[in-house]
Amino acid sequence: MSRLKEKYIQEVMPALKEKFGYSGPMEIPRLEKVVINMGLGELKENPKALEFAINDLMTISGQRPVVTKAKKSVANFKLRQGMNIGCKVTLRGDRMYDFVDKLINIALPRVRDLRGVNPASFDGRGNYSLGVKEQLIFPEINYDKIDKIRGMDITIVTTAKTDEEGRALLEALGMPFRKN
Repeated sequence: MSRLKEKYIQEVMPALKEKFGYSGPMEIPRLEKVVINMGLGELKENPKALEFAINDLMTISGQRPVVTKAKKSVANFKLRQGMNIGCKVTLRGDRMYDFVDKLINIALPRVRDLRGVNPASFDGRGNYSLGVKEQLIFPEINYDKIDKIRGMDITIVTTAKTDEEGRALLEALGMPFRKN
């Protein structure tokens, strides 16, 4: 069992139960999945970019990403329906806990000038999204092997019903929120 999952079961669940007064253990918010998405705007000029992005995402997450395609054509972006525009990975279970643990304890502290992540990035239903400007903050990425610095969007989906519950869950797990 991963370190973060043990922490969730032993420390976070009792703390949340006490704070919000839940009656049963299934009411307590928990992590459901983590989606990591990498949009590749430069794919038209550089078709090899998809390969590099897939390798980076696979190294970071530990599982093979899915290639995402354009849903509709947009003339201004020179996009046609069905063109490859990025890749994403959905993590659940132990891989998800390992990734969130790595994100909170290793990757985010390596971000330059980080005063904490934005506490307003909740969606209204307890799910949290954050953008990472470069893949280099993850320790598995070798600086010499990357062709270009790429960012990614990380969405943490929880079973919380409100933003307040979702924030309490992520705070208890160690997410460094910015103090306003």
